[in-house]
Amino acid sequence: MFNSGAAIGAVVAFWGFLAIVAVAGMVYDYRRRRLAMETLRMAVEHGQHLEPGTLERLLARHHEDGPQQAEDLRPYLHIGAVITIAAGIGVLIAGLWIGNDYPAFRFPIIGLAAIAICVGIGLRISVRVLQRYQPPAAPPDRPA
Repeated sequence: MFNSGAAIGAVVAFWGFLAIVAVAGMVYDYRRRRLAMETLRMAVEHGQHLEPGTLERLLARHHEDGPQQAEDLRPYLHIGAVITIAAGIGVLIAGLWIGNDYPAFRFPIIGLAAIAICVGIGLRISVRVLQRYQPPAAPPDRPA
């Protein structure tokens, strides 16, 4: 009825994937910083003048491409909510389908689907909260 070897294999594959992704991200970040330092070293060795903006960009530890203000987060939260709710619905369908053959697994899988759907709804609520609590716009300049 239930193959424990397959379950252990799935767990090992899942955690192995997460470990590989984490290590790959660290290696990528290390190589990116090392390349920036080599570029700086070569420029200094050749006596080139570097502009402050170039130095700042090469020495920056984090990308500045991310959203800077609350209203910039809203599209990302919308996308996250849609993906999470869709994944929850997919897990719900899978739970109902698997539950036909293995009734003991129906409710735990449906519970996981409910958690995913609730997280998606929470993301949608956070979008509304960000809309409601936007900082007030700067007052227009009044001519004197």
